[in-house]
Amino acid sequence: MNNFDKNTINKETTYTFSGSYNIEDVCFLLKEISGLISESDTLYREKAIQSGIHYSEMLPIEYKPSDEYINMFHRSLEDSATKLAYATAVVANKILLNRGKNIVLVSLARAGTPVGILIKRYLKEKIGLELPHYSISIIRGKGIDENAVKYIIKNHKNQEIQFIDGWTGKGMITRVLNESCSQFYKKTGIMLNNDLAVLADPGHCVKTYGTREDFLIPSACLNSTVSGLVSRTVHRSDLIGENDFHGVKFYKELMSEDLSNYFIDKITYCFSGIDQSKVAKTVKNEPLDVEPSWIGMKDVEEVGKSFSIDDINHIKPGIGETIRVLLRRVPWKVLVKDINDSSLCNVLQLAREKNVEVEQYDLNSYKCIGLIKHMGR
Repeated sequence: MNNFDKNTINKETTYTFSGSYNIEDVCFLLKEISGLISESDTLYREKAIQSGIHYSEMLPIEYKPSDEYINMFHRSLEDSATKLAYATAVVANKILLNRGKNIVLVSLARAGTPVGILIKRYLKEKIGLELPHYSISIIRGKGIDENAVKYIIKNHKNQEIQFIDGWTGKGMITRVLNESCSQFYKKTGIMLNNDLAVLADPGHCVKTYGTREDFLIPSACLNSTVSGLVSRTVHRSDLIGENDFHGVKFYKELMSEDLSNYFIDKITYCFSGIDQSKVAKTVKNEPLDVEPSWIGMKDVEEVGKSFSIDDINHIKPGIGETIRVLLRRVPWKVLVKDINDSSLCNVLQLAREKNVEVEQYDLNSYKCIGLIKHMGR
C-alpha cells in the first residue's frame, strides 16, 4: 500500500538538472542551492564535524589540484580506462541477470553518478537497452532522500530501482542504504530492493560488483570537476524543506576545468573492445547469491587497535576513500600495503603535496588506508 501524500511530490514536474552532464545521461533529483551556501575551510570543517556538527550541513572548499596531479589523473585514466570499461560491463551484466530489464538506474550522488552513467551507456550501446537514470542523495546518519525515491516510484510505477555507487570502503553506505530501505517500508509499505551495485568492492560489502580489486577509479580524484560540477549533497533544515530534495551546489565557475564528460567518453570508447564472451564467463563464474563477507572490516579493526583509534569513521580504507581523506579531510597518516605499488601513485602524490606521513602496513583487503587526524591528537 502506498501511504505517502500525493501532494508531496509533483509527478507533473519535469526535472532537468544534470549538472555539466547531458540530460540524456542523468537527471539529478537535487535542489540547487548554489547561492545559499558557502564552503568552509578544511580545518574549520574537521573541528566542527568532530565536535558534533553533521558533515552534510557544510561544504568543503573544492580542492584545486596541482598541474602535476592533473597530469597524473590523465595518466591513471589512460592506464585504467580499459579495466574500468570491463568492470562496468561485468556489473551491468550482473544487474541484468539479477534484476532483469524492467528497472530504473538510481545512482548515489556524487561518487555513484559517473558509474551510473557508464552502466546506462553500456546497456544502451552493447545490449540495446535504454534505461532511465537518476542520481539522488544518501547521507550517513540521515539516510536516503525519500522525496527523490517517492518521485521515482510515482513516475516509474512498474519498474524497480537498482541502486548504484562507485566503490565500497568499509561499507557504511551499504549499511545506510539497508536501513533506509527498511525505514521506507515502515513509512510507506513499499519494499525497495536494497541491492547496491558498485564498480569495485574490495571490502566484500555488496553482492553486485564489477571487481573486488582495490584499484583507483579516477573519478575519486577530482571532486566536482569529474562529477558533473556538483558538490557533495547537503541537508540542513534552513536550506532543505520537508518536501525538498536534498541540496547541492553547482560550480558553474569551474566549467573550463570540467573533465566530467571527458572521463565518461574515455571509458565509453573502450566498450567497443570488450570481449562479451569473456564478460559472460566472468559473470557466470562469480556466484550472484553469496552474501557479502565484510572481510575488509578485519583490516579496519586491526588498524583501529594498532593506532588506538576509537572512532571507526576516522579510518577510511581503499584507494578511493584514502584520496577523499587527502582531498577533503584533515589527514593524519596514510597506510600502504606496498609503497612501491604503482597503482598508489596518486595517493602518494597527494600525500607529498599535503605533507602527510606514509607508513607501510600489512593490509589484506585494501592497498591503502587513510587515517583522519583526531583534532585533540
